[in-house]
Amino acid sequence: MLERESSVIFLVDDEEMITSSLGLILGREGFDVFGFTNPLRALERMQTVEPDLLISDVMMPQLNGIDLAIQTKIVRPDCRILLFSAAATEFGIQAWAGGHDFRLLQKPVHPDLLLREIAMLNPNGEDPARSEVNPNQNTDS
Repeated sequence: MLERESSVIFLVDDEEMITSSLGLILGREGFDVFGFTNPLRALERMQTVEPDLLISDVMMPQLNGIDLAIQTKIVRPDCRILLFSAAATEFGIQAWAGGHDFRLLQKPVHPDLLLREIAMLNPNGEDPARSEVNPNQNTDS
């Protein structure tokens, strides 16, 4: 659950520029952001850090975002999922056909839209977490 006091976001995109820029924006908004350019490393980190939200690109070489989302739901069932892709329609159909109801945004994602989508994931309808930025923000390659 996304709460004001603490909210951990795992941000995964194989393009480091996207991970860094979105991580910076979300960090300034008060989220505790862990950025990953390798989805397998994000899965590894989930063993020790429990994300409230996974934001992931769909098209990545090591593991696609839909499979990452499915595996995340297995190890962290309470984690919310938000995916984005340049081919959003195609991958949305693939995810829904597989019986998954992941929110999927078209890339490029404007930061304001991303923040609105995150707010909509909060079941209380309140503004999502606004806490201190993690000084140890993690960017794994």
